[in-house]
Amino acid sequence: MPPNENIARLRLEVLRRELHHHAHQYYVLDNPLISDGEYDLLYHKLLNLEEAFPQLVTADSPSQRVGSQPLDAFTSVAHTHAMLSLENSFSDDDLRAFEVKLQRFLPDVEHFSYVAEPKLDGLAVELIYQDGILIQAATRGDGRTGEDITAGVKTIGAIPLALCQPHHGRLEVRGEVFIALAEFHKLNMQRGADGEPLFANPRNAAAGSLRQLDSRLTAKRPLDFFAYGVSDPSQVTVSSQSELFIYLANLGFKINKQIKSCPDISAVIEHYHFLAQLRPELPYDIDGMVVKVDDFELQRRLGNKARSPRWAIASKFPASQATTLLRAVEFQVGRTGVITPVAILEPVAIAGVVVSRATLHNEDEIRRKDLRLGDTVLIQRAGDVIPDVVKAVPEKRSGHEIPVAMPIVCPACSTPVFKKEGEAALRCLNSSCPAQVLRSLIHFASKAGLDIEGLGKKAIEQLVGEDLIRDIPGIYNLKPADLAHLEGWGEKSAANVTLAIANSRKTSLARFLAALGIRHIGEVTAELLADHFHTLERLSSATVEDFLDIEGIGAQMAESLALYFADPATKELLVQLMAAGFQFTLPPVEQSGPSSLHGATFLFTGSLQLFSRSEAKEKVKAAGGKVASSLTKKVDYLVCGDKPGSKLKKAQELGTAILTEQAFEEMLAHS
Repeated sequence: MPPNENIARLRLEVLRRELHHHAHQYYVLDNPLISDGEYDLLYHKLLNLEEAFPQLVTADSPSQRVGSQPLDAFTSVAHTHAMLSLENSFSDDDLRAFEVKLQRFLPDVEHFSYVAEPKLDGLAVELIYQDGILIQAATRGDGRTGEDITAGVKTIGAIPLALCQPHHGRLEVRGEVFIALAEFHKLNMQRGADGEPLFANPRNAAAGSLRQLDSRLTAKRPLDFFAYGVSDPSQVTVSSQSELFIYLANLGFKINKQIKSCPDISAVIEHYHFLAQLRPELPYDIDGMVVKVDDFELQRRLGNKARSPRWAIASKFPASQATTLLRAVEFQVGRTGVITPVAILEPVAIAGVVVSRATLHNEDEIRRKDLRLGDTVLIQRAGDVIPDVVKAVPEKRSGHEIPVAMPIVCPACSTPVFKKEGEAALRCLNSSCPAQVLRSLIHFASKAGLDIEGLGKKAIEQLVGEDLIRDIPGIYNLKPADLAHLEGWGEKSAANVTLAIANSRKTSLARFLAALGIRHIGEVTAELLADHFHTLERLSSATVEDFLDIEGIGAQMAESLALYFADPATKELLVQLMAAGFQFTLPPVEQSGPSSLHGATFLFTGSLQLFSRSEAKEKVKAAGGKVASSLTKKVDYLVCGDKPGSKLKKAQELGTAILTEQAFEEMLAHS
């Protein structure tokens, strides 16, 4: 049974907080506190909840972006094609569901074949060749911009500096840099003997080695490489993933021997179980298996979502579990006032990571699992991801265990907590609650907000603690002299931060809206609002009905927006921010071309045969048209497939033009 919206909201706030922390440790600092698998399962939970409750997607969600920003110490490299993440699966049923989605997206395709590859626990890189010569290498970074690691990559023997066969033009090869297990242990033994800190795992060692500023140090590390793809299949002369591996091997790249072509999803599942059994015997770490649709043309038709390709999925290995004691429960207050219980555990090692905290989600979960202080509890890191309390072990109770008491006042401001009937979440309704204000400030300045460089979480906490800022407008009253005398600051850092604050006043309306952290409004919705209203004045005076007219905005989002902008506190906040000098850059004006579809609004109904529904929508947008989600007077054309249903009758009543698929295809051809 899916969680209701309030349980989902509580879970998402906990998930986002943990993901931000561990993504920073993993991608930016190369100092992971949990394994990749632990992170992946946490991220999988987030994606599942956001898919079920799209109105809960927020600007600070890790789903709105792919990965984290590169370090400033390296030159930035923009990827020609984004290096996207992969969605995860954790069971045979998940893999079968993956194929069902493919069939739903491309109903005209009767059969899919696949390639299954071991998912190495290393560092993803892109190698750029021009006319057969390696000219640049980059890390994945945030998926769109990485770090230039050319000098370090050139020290890796498994990566050809010149291709073994001619290849004219540009070739962007992608693969995984890793360290074999035996070499990893030798490296750590040497570091221990030299009095240096040990690497946490092979992935950490590979990343740390490759990202040395001095490539002479990189050359001393036992780095290896497997190629797994290219950024753009049009750069090669083959038509499938399986053919690509042969092509890359002929060019001189090292290809994993455990890659397997699978004629159907059953063969994929069989190979997954084979790799799971083989895993302990492999000379390198893998945390799962990557499954890709083999045919490049089908990959092209399936396309990508915002953060991942539709034609690939990562199948993760099973959960790791352990038992420990539930010592206490802490309660944390989120940015929207939701109070989240967190289990404080007797530290226990699970698959090499010491776990001392775990989410308890909400009161309903605590009661459902009958958790008590002093209980022996089962902790799980499914897919080697962030810990979750699975259940209590009542057989080990002594009789001295104490039920968990939920707070009756906010732990941050002592305001009585509120719980709406039928909801699971406890809330602090005090908008001046210091915990909520602090988290709002952190979000506003964060990368998910206005990305004010130098004003990160620790800096915000320090400034709030020093009573230098109390609210968002207070950020824009800071002067260098306010900061320079603080611990950890100096004249240069104070000047840099105040300059970054001043520069943040010029931003897009969409980014400004995302930074405000309006409930239920994420980055994508903020873009929709900015594109529709263009100005803050028009947006802030809009009604629920105005918001509902926007494709992609539902009733809950519309109500949240209307309530937010009607709040006197919001009105005062916006007045102060505008007085601080905010200027919004205008979005690029769409140029109208000769297309007959330009400006026309289409709606699709029934089962389409010539296109998938998503393909048809993309073709309309590419031709300058618009796509509606419901039939109104604003719809110009209703395109009908098989069994069009009630929309056809309503369109006839409204006088809407009705097109068959064939007529729609002809219109596209002449647009």
